[in-house]
Amino acid sequence: MPAPLDFEKAIAELEGKIAGLRHEGSGGGLAVAEEMNGLQDRLDRLLRQTYAKLTPWQKLQVARHPERPRAGDFVHALIDEFVPMAGDRAAAEDPAIVGGIGRFRGRGCAVIGQQRGAGSEAGAAAYRKAARLMRLADRFGLTVLTFVDVAGADTGEDAPRDDPTAAIAEVMAAAFALRVPIIATVIGEGAGTGAVALSCADQILILEHAVYAAVAPEAAAQALWEDAEESRAAAEALKITAEDLATQGIADVIVSEPVGGAQRDPAAAIAAAAEAIDTALVGLVSLDGGKLRVRRRERFLALGSGDSL
Repeated sequence: MPAPLDFEKAIAELEGKIAGLRHEGSGGGLAVAEEMNGLQDRLDRLLRQTYAKLTPWQKLQVARHPERPRAGDFVHALIDEFVPMAGDRAAAEDPAIVGGIGRFRGRGCAVIGQQRGAGSEAGAAAYRKAARLMRLADRFGLTVLTFVDVAGADTGEDAPRDDPTAAIAEVMAAAFALRVPIIATVIGEGAGTGAVALSCADQILILEHAVYAAVAPEAAAQALWEDAEESRAAAEALKITAEDLATQGIADVIVSEPVGGAQRDPAAAIAAAAEAIDTALVGLVSLDGGKLRVRRRERFLALGSGDSL
């Protein structure tokens, strides 16, 4: 049972009752079984009702849930014959971005994922590694899959040891130069320029309760109102939800999550993402490399203009 979020009090109470009855085992007889079934039905309804009307701030909490599947989980479940690659060939290895080559449903691919919780925010070496993998994919004709999940820039203890700005720009340049398909999947919180760089893709998929913005709500609140307590208002204003992003033409596909969020059934969430990625690739793998580059550039130039592709 995932740790409850602050808006899940009633849900947690029902789950606690069900767990208590389950602990009693079969010795409770038919009456206990019927009570458990009734409570489970109530729980299922409450989860559906609650998650159908989440506010942007609540969506952000779900996206940040510590038990939500991370990039490494997607790589492990979806990529066959995965060979991890380390280092940026310039300075160091940064585990905040995982990457390597393998096969996704028989197709050769390069995989790049922001591994949230790897110890610190990604530094320059992590993004140089990502750019290196993109160039390698282009050289060998490999599809590029990215998994986006990172908080916005942090100036606290978890801040990167070196300024990644130039390396992030290098990732963007590499992505727009690719002559192979690139699919980005936002799996949790995509915030900041690092998330944007790994979303310079032919299609952007986003999990139902994931969020995406160029800046985290807390940072936006501090910049606009000099008050981090305004983060809820900033989350509303930034239009960070999957529905908002699809309406704006930023996200191409919303990937449904299990009722109650991906943290309640990571395997089902990963399986749904796999189907969406496979479907997205069908329309891209046959396109000429030059055409892919042109479409990708035009797609991003159109964002915010009302003419998103």
